Order: sequence, then C-alpha cells, then structure tokens
Amino acid sequence: MTATLERTEIADTAFARLEQEGRLLNPVHKAPTKKPGRMGFRGELALRFSAKLADEARPPELTCDQVMAVSQVGDQQLPFFAGYLLSFEHLKDVAEVLGDTLSAGGKYFLFCNNIDLSKKYQVPYKGAMFYVLPIDESTVYNELLALLYLEKNELKKKDTAGKLDAVADAALKYDVTFDTITYAEGLTLMGPVRNPNENRPV
Repeated sequence: MTATLERTEIADTAFARLEQEGRLLNPVHKAPTKKPGRMGFRGELALRFSAKLADEARPPELTCDQVMAVSQVGDQQLPFFAGYLLSFEHLKDVAEVLGDTLSAGGKYFLFCNNIDLSKKYQVPYKGAMFYVLPIDESTVYNELLALLYLEKNELKKKDTAGKLDAVADAALKYDVTFDTITYAEGLTLMGPVRNPNENRPV
C-alpha cells in the first residue's frame, strides 16, 4: 500500500495543466527528482502555439527555453521556475501561461537576451515577483549556478534530477533584492531583439 502512496505523478502537481495543454516540450527531464514527492522539468515551455493545419503538428510560435522547474505533489503552485527569453516583452506570455501556478512566494527567474548586461531587476506581474536577469553567451543553468553560488564541479557528479534539486533548493532560499520596475518600464528599457540565427554556422 505504501508504495502507491509514494508514487510521484505529474498529474498530482502544478505541472498537470501545462502537461495537458501540451506545453512541456523537448524534456531533458520530466520525472520525479531525488526529493520525495517532487516532480522536476527541464526543457521548453510552449507559450504560443502555431495554427494547426489538418493533422500536422507544428512547432510553437513562441517558447521559453532552457526551463528548469519543480513542483511538489499536492501543491497547486510552482515554487521554482527559471527560463530563457529572447525578449523581455515575453515575460507577459510566461506569466499568462503559468497563470494559477504562480504564487507570491515563488522564486521565478527569467534570463532575457535584450536587457542591459549590467542590470538586474525584479518585476511584479500577475501577483508573482520575477527576477529578470541578463544573459549573453551563457546558459540558464550556468547563470543560475553563478547567481546561487553553486559549485559546478560538485554538481558534476549528480545526474539531471540531482542537479535540478540542488539548483531548486538554492533558488528557494534566494532572497537578494534588485531594483523593482514595472513590466511597462521594462518594455521601455529593453534593447532590440537579437536574431537568434545570426553568426551561426550554416
């Protein structure tokens, strides 16, 4: 009997609706982590879907990439979410898609390609507070390690689930504050959107 109680199912977590809507894409990890009752996700979050033509499944129009997130069984909100956005303006799309899975106390990190590399902000939106951080040539994972003072070599020994737990646990304790700006102010401060395909070898 106890074995069934300990099963961690995505349907029993805050990921349930996102999974039903087909938004959890290209997962590197979409499974329980090492922590009892915790489900983890690493992959892409579909923000806007393309119009479907007959039965053809088309890639989404807009995604939040390099997502790392966890949720506890029985919890309706995500305590931790991080991802990469090409443009700050898509914070609105992330907040609207996550919707009721956001909470006032959650730790949400968005690394945006078009904000000043020397700046970090906090942006309240839909009752949640987002940390908005710059990203240039790095990855969300590496940026989080630096932000949360996690030692990369120590995490190397862990598998994907273990790494996700370590990052999530450190993120949940993160309480540094930055300048708070509104979403509208962020739109005026953001730079041009870079073409993600430029300078790529063909």
